[in-house]
Amino acid sequence: MVVEENCSMHHLERELDLELDIDLAMECAPIGRTIKSALLRAQSEARVIVGLSAAINVLSKSPEGSLFCLMAQPKDGDSATHMHEVLLEAFCYENDIYVIKVDDATKLSRILGQDSVESCCLVQKVWADAPEEQLTKAENQLVDYCEAHWDAPQQPIVQLPAV
Repeated sequence: MVVEENCSMHHLERELDLELDIDLAMECAPIGRTIKSALLRAQSEARVIVGLSAAINVLSKSPEGSLFCLMAQPKDGDSATHMHEVLLEAFCYENDIYVIKVDDATKLSRILGQDSVESCCLVQKVWADAPEEQLTKAENQLVDYCEAHWDAPQQPIVQLPAV
């Protein structure tokens, strides 16, 4: 009985270690490149809304059409923009829109080919005459990443690749 119990405990510990390894691998995986890939694909399909004001405008009209909200780290000292971003983030969570925090607004803007530096963007869903949205492989990976961190008290900040 003790041997079985020890084996069960050892097996359970190995399963927990494996889950931790998977979580750690997901953290260390090139999720920034996945974000870039998803953004470029969505942009080529005209599904990206760039800029804080544009994002708020779209979300106020039809939040159900948005899949991701990417937000760059706020700049120090810009309290008005910071308040808008906090409210936007809360609105996204309330409407089941995945929020992904990224490390740098300049890199986000360059990925999107913007001349000005923008602190956020929305990725809209694809509804290809189907009852459910259609996701690309990169978008599915991002959904998995977001689901893994949904209940975290503080969302991790993803490092985007240099452009």
